[in-house]
Amino acid sequence: MKILMVLTSHDKLGDTGRKTGFWLEEFAAPYYVFKDAGAEVTLASPKGGQPPIDPKSDEPGNQTDAMARFKGDPAAQEALANTVKLETVSDEGFDAVFYPGGHGPMWDLTDNPASIALIEAFYDAGKPVAAVCHAPAVLHKVMHDGQPLVKGKRVTGFTNTEEEEVQLTHVVPFLVEDELKRLGGLYEKTDNWLPFAVVDGRLVTGQNPASSTYGALELLRLLRA
Repeated sequence: MKILMVLTSHDKLGDTGRKTGFWLEEFAAPYYVFKDAGAEVTLASPKGGQPPIDPKSDEPGNQTDAMARFKGDPAAQEALANTVKLETVSDEGFDAVFYPGGHGPMWDLTDNPASIALIEAFYDAGKPVAAVCHAPAVLHKVMHDGQPLVKGKRVTGFTNTEEEEVQLTHVVPFLVEDELKRLGGLYEKTDNWLPFAVVDGRLVTGQNPASSTYGALELLRLLRA
C-alpha cells in the first residue's frame, strides 16, 4: 500500500505579514495512521524540500499525541524535510493521495496545474482522493467527465463559521464552504472544531484539524475494501 501526501510550500498568510503553512496535526495524525497500517508514504510539495509548518498549529494549546510522536521521530522529520517536487510525481505506483490542510494550500495548491492534473489522474484511475480542513479547496478546479469533481458529491471542509472564529474570512482567497457549494458539492458539516469526515465513492473530505485522523482512517477503509 503506497500513499502520496501532498503538502503546501506557501508560508505567507495573505498580506497580513504573518506566517502560514500546513497544519502540523493534519500531517502528523494521518502520517501515523498510514505508517501504522504498514503503508509506504511519500511526501510531495510544489517546491520540494521542507514545507512550512503553520506556527499557530504548533502552539502549546494545539499539541496532540501525533505531533509529540513526530517530534520524537527523526525518520519522519527527515522525510518531511525532503519532500519531492510535486511536478515530478504521478499517480503511477501509488494507491491513494491525501492532502493535509492549513491555510497554505489556499494559495499554492488550488490553481496549481500539477496538483489539479494529479488529482484528476488518481480519481480517473479509480484511486481514492482525500483532503482535510482547508485542503478540500484544492478540488476547486479539478474536473471529472467535464464537470467539477465535487458536483453532486457529499463533501465537507473548513466551515465559514470556523474561518470567522480564526478571523481570516477576509484574508483567504475564498471560503472553502462557499466554494464547495458553488461547485455543486452537497456540503455537510458538524459543529465547529468537532471531528467530521464524509466519504462519497472514492472521495474523502474532513472538516477541520480534529477530522484529520477520521479522514485518514476512511481513506484506509477504501483502500482495504
